[in-house]
Amino acid sequence: MDTHRLLIFREVARTESIAAAARKLGWTQPAVSQHLRQLERQAGLPLVVRHSRGIRLTEAGTTLLRHADAIATRLHAAEDDMAALANLSAGTVRLAAFPSACATLVPTAMTNLARHHPGLEIRLTECEPPEAAHLVTSGEADLAVLFSHDNQPPDHGPDLRLVPLTNDPVSLVVPTGHPAATATEPLTCLTSTPWIAGCPSCAAHLTRTCEAAGFTPDIRHSTDDYVVIQNLVARDLGVALLPQLALDAYRHPDVQVLPLGITGRALYLLCHREALQIPAVTQATRALQQAATAR
Repeated sequence: MDTHRLLIFREVARTESIAAAARKLGWTQPAVSQHLRQLERQAGLPLVVRHSRGIRLTEAGTTLLRHADAIATRLHAAEDDMAALANLSAGTVRLAAFPSACATLVPTAMTNLARHHPGLEIRLTECEPPEAAHLVTSGEADLAVLFSHDNQPPDHGPDLRLVPLTNDPVSLVVPTGHPAATATEPLTCLTSTPWIAGCPSCAAHLTRTCEAAGFTPDIRHSTDDYVVIQNLVARDLGVALLPQLALDAYRHPDVQVLPLGITGRALYLLCHREALQIPAVTQATRALQQAATAR
């Protein structure tokens, strides 16, 4: 198959529109349509179904898109390899990470990279793990920092590599002077207390933790913002579970942090297998591992 046509098809699939792909590529719509028809002839199967609002992929198109994404990643790897040959510290890494990692591990890693590899450029996108994983899968990010709870590694495809990074303990956060601070089993004091939950994964972990202690938490508030969570806790509007990275990033003076000895969350790096051959991605991976080890 023609690689150039595969990349054109990838743009059509990502935009879900031949017209939108043509605009993004700077081509005419008939030219994009012609390349798409030629690729379908080469594949021997229809790749898209056209409708009034654009296109949708057939099963064959969905399958071919995975290969097109891998090819795009390899081409990006080739570009960075060539830059590295000209300048050993050259290259760009597109990094996606969740908020508390962006506030702690990532700045440490970026500072070290800037010091030792000033020609290396990091482009950071803050997003939660599901979105970050999607960015890597689609070839829009080279590297993602993810987390998962209860020792369950995040799901990932066969073309992706999951690298364990570190463990992030989870603690109970209560208002200063709360009775739970002096209790032998702090959770048993909170069966009728309002709770504040985070992202869907964190909320599910909170529910499992409380149910293991014999009750279902009364979740009154939901926010991904660890600053907001601590401000709510400080005003006695609820209690919460927070990971250590969030507490390292921000600590309200009017809350108490109570270790529970429960399973926290595990941190991982996710990338395409081929991406680890890119010198810039390798350096960024090492820097993030070093930042995690230094905590």
